Amino acid sequence: MPITVEPSSLSLNDVHRLLKLQEEPIGLFTDFLTLDPLTDFEQQDLLKIKNDFRRYFNAGKISEGLVKFLTLAPLMRAAGFYDAPIRLTMEDVIAICASQQRFAIAIEDEETSIRGRMDILAVNNAQTTTAPPFWILVIETKNSLVEVFEGLPQLLSDAFKSLEQQTSVWGLATNGLRYQFVHLKQGTPPTYQLMPSLSLNESEDSIRLLQVMKAICQLENFQVKAPALKAN
Repeated sequence: MPITVEPSSLSLNDVHRLLKLQEEPIGLFTDFLTLDPLTDFEQQDLLKIKNDFRRYFNAGKISEGLVKFLTLAPLMRAAGFYDAPIRLTMEDVIAICASQQRFAIAIEDEETSIRGRMDILAVNNAQTTTAPPFWILVIETKNSLVEVFEGLPQLLSDAFKSLEQQTSVWGLATNGLRYQFVHLKQGTPPTYQLMPSLSLNESEDSIRLLQVMKAICQLENFQVKAPALKAN
């Protein structure tokens, strides 16, 4: 009988085994991206984002929805994700299933499918048939600060599908305060690299965060999908 699993229920070992995905040593952003200096206006915008988030963070638990509104949405706008030809739309479900050609991926157990819920879909209008090179996973932060690595299995599962159509894909897991980028590449076996973790609360980290998002936004044939996950 076919088995359907939620990406959020998978461990990192499950993802490695099912997707035959191998981790490489931590990489550097500059190996893949050109990071341009921020303008004075961008730095002022970034400071406001940091202050808004800090005010809510100091008051206690921040929900997934507030993380999106307080940090992700303004950061995406500042990085250029809201500019033409990129268009934000909505989608409910992404399915990865070995028994369906449309969603076929190479997994060890052909009776297993992976299904997860998506909230945000941004597509480059000029390249609507290509795979998205950037996936964003938002996890709910709590008073004790949920570790962003808890979202890594889901992020890798969702982003892995894009490797069917392109040689590499970027991913980001965030709880609003901490940002963990990952870079996946085709290969035998396919691989992924974690990038240095960034904190919105640290001055140099926050600048690097916006620089990285701007650089990813400027990638040729850009598209972005953003699945959302609540970590309870």
